Amino acid sequence: FQLVSLLLIGIAAWGIGFGLISSFRVVGVAIAVGIFLFLIALVGLIGAVKHHQVLLFFYMIILLLVFIVQFSVSCACLALNKEQQSQLLEVGWNNTNSARTDIERNLNCCGFRVFDQNETCFSNCLRSHQCQPCAPIIEEYSGMVLRFVGGIGLFFSFTEILGVWLTYRYRNQKDPRANPSAFL
Repeated sequence: FQLVSLLLIGIAAWGIGFGLISSFRVVGVAIAVGIFLFLIALVGLIGAVKHHQVLLFFYMIILLLVFIVQFSVSCACLALNKEQQSQLLEVGWNNTNSARTDIERNLNCCGFRVFDQNETCFSNCLRSHQCQPCAPIIEEYSGMVLRFVGGIGLFFSFTEILGVWLTYRYRNQKDPRANPSAFL
């Protein structure tokens, strides 16, 4: 859990550092989720080391909630067909300017389906007047990325349910450092 959270924070910082992502919201959410996962992992670690029943209970409940959300999102990523992906991409394109700018600059394209001369474009291909629309380029990669993200999310969701089960089993054990007569 700690490795995943640190990896999430690191990737967000890397995206900002190399200029791949200029949206503060995207990076802020990624860093916030990473910090949240790190704190939850820390609660589980402290609960296990101290054999603290309440911390282990909260860790188990929060881990179960994270499993439910992650499993749902992973299944949704794997279940989207091409038409739904295209609709989702178009809604995202129309509702954000910073992502549109990043996509046009990084993929060297202008416009979503067609380029309107009245719109601004931040791509280098605009100078040569040989710009392609961005939709085919994005759609080419979106299916592959959704399958990859869905598969990774599904794998980690099953490791989380294993963590819930192990926490439940460990939580119900007697503390070996405690007074044996206290359990009679």
